[in-house]
Amino acid sequence: MSAPTSPSPSVVPWDVDILGDGYEQQVFHLGEDPDGEGPVEAVLVRRTVREGEAVRGTALYVHGFSDYFFQTELADFFAERGFAFYGLDLRKCGRGRREGHTPHYVSDLATYDVELESSLEAMVEDHPDVPVVVVAHSTGGLITPLWLDRRARRGRVAPVAGLVLNSPWFDMQGSAVVRGPVTWALRAFSRLRPLRAMDLPKSTLYVDSLHSSRSGEWDFDLDLKPLGGFPVTVGWLNAVRRGHARLHRGLDLGVPALVLRSDKTLLTREASPAFDVSDTVLDVRQIARWSGCLGGETTVVPVEDARHDVFLSQQGPRRRAYDVLDTWLTGHFPVSR
Repeated sequence: MSAPTSPSPSVVPWDVDILGDGYEQQVFHLGEDPDGEGPVEAVLVRRTVREGEAVRGTALYVHGFSDYFFQTELADFFAERGFAFYGLDLRKCGRGRREGHTPHYVSDLATYDVELESSLEAMVEDHPDVPVVVVAHSTGGLITPLWLDRRARRGRVAPVAGLVLNSPWFDMQGSAVVRGPVTWALRAFSRLRPLRAMDLPKSTLYVDSLHSSRSGEWDFDLDLKPLGGFPVTVGWLNAVRRGHARLHRGLDLGVPALVLRSDKTLLTREASPAFDVSDTVLDVRQIARWSGCLGGETTVVPVEDARHDVFLSQQGPRRRAYDVLDTWLTGHFPVSR
C-alpha cells in the first residue's frame, strides 16, 4: 500500500476541547472523503504545557477501533517526564466523526497518513527540534507501524524517534483455517458492498468494565466509545487484513519499539472475575508472534493481569505497565544533565 495523495488540509486554530481545562483541540479539514462520504475532518488534541513543565520531547497518541482520546492519566504520565502530549482522533472517529459518516470507515489504512503527518507538523511547530514518541492502541497499533514504515522507506524517519504499542492488532483472531477463507471472502465482498456491516457477536462487557457509570473507573463519552462498539464493516475489515498482510511481510520502522500486552487472553461474552484481568478483545499470542515484524530493536513485555488497553487496567497491572514504560523511556530518552 502506498500513501494516498491529498491536498494539504486546512487547519482551524486551537480552541477549547471537550476534556475541559488544560486541553485544546485543532481541527484538520481534510477535504472530500476518498471513500465518498463527503467532507472529512480529524481532530488533534493537546494537553497544554503547565507552568514549570520542561519539554524535551513530544508524544502522539493514536486510538483504536470504537475509541477516541480521553486518557488524561496517560497524558499526565508523559508530561511528568518532559513529553508534551497530543492525542489524535482520526477521520470518522471520535471528535472527527460527522453526520453521514460510517464510523471509523476507510478502505485503505494509508488514508490516515494525511492526518498523521498533519499532526507531526503541528507538534513540530509547537516544539521544534525535539524527538517524537508515537503511542498507539489496538487498531492504532497497526495503523502507526505501517505509516512509520512508509515514512522510513521515503527517508523521513525524523522527528519520530520511538514507538509504544499498547495491545496492537497484529492479526485476526481465530484459527488459520478460519482466517484464510474469511480474508478471501472480504476481498470479494469489499468490492461489492464495502459498507455492509458484518454480523458479528456483540457484547457490552468490555466497555462496562471500564466506564464509571457501570463497573469501571473511567469517565468517557459513550457516544464516541459506545458500550457495544460500532459495527464492523466489510470494507474496513478488508483494509485491516491488507494491513496485517503487509506487517507479516516485515517492516523497517527505523526507530525502537516497545510492545505492551496482557499475559493472557479470555475471549468470552460472559462476565467473570477473570474478565477484568485478561485481554478480552485480541489474542495475545498473535501479538507476541508478530511483534518481530516491526524490524529493528523491539521490546515486548507481557503485563500480568492487564486488560486489552493496558493503561485502563486495574490499578496493579496499570502501575506495572507504567513502570515498564518509564524504564523504556528513560533508557531511550535519558534526561540531559
